[in-house]
Amino acid sequence: MDHNDLCQKILELVPQVRFSGILNSRGDLAVQSNRRDSGKLLNEDEVKMSVHYTYQRWTSIQNLAHKIGKEKTNITEFEKVTLISLLLNDGNLLLLSSEPAANYMEIISKVKQLIPN
Repeated sequence: MDHNDLCQKILELVPQVRFSGILNSRGDLAVQSNRRDSGKLLNEDEVKMSVHYTYQRWTSIQNLAHKIGKEKTNITEFEKVTLISLLLNDGNLLLLSSEPAANYMEIISKVKQLIPN
């Protein structure tokens, strides 16, 4: 799966998604795509902090995976943005941010259709 292509397709398919990125197993933001017409809420350093916190949460919850299974999806709603993360088949984490009023279940459904099994 081409991660750059996936991130671009998500932005094209779902207008409410502002950001799409791939977080690898080392915690690095390997790929990122931004919707050009959306105002940025975070500067570059703040994006790095957000990615770090997401990676930290993701790795922490994996300590329970042997009991409850692997995390598939995480949704965090803030007043100004909704953050969504989805585990990809290759072990990387797909990160999305959307408009706060967007239907995140619909976004997840559309995005999952783009992810090969």
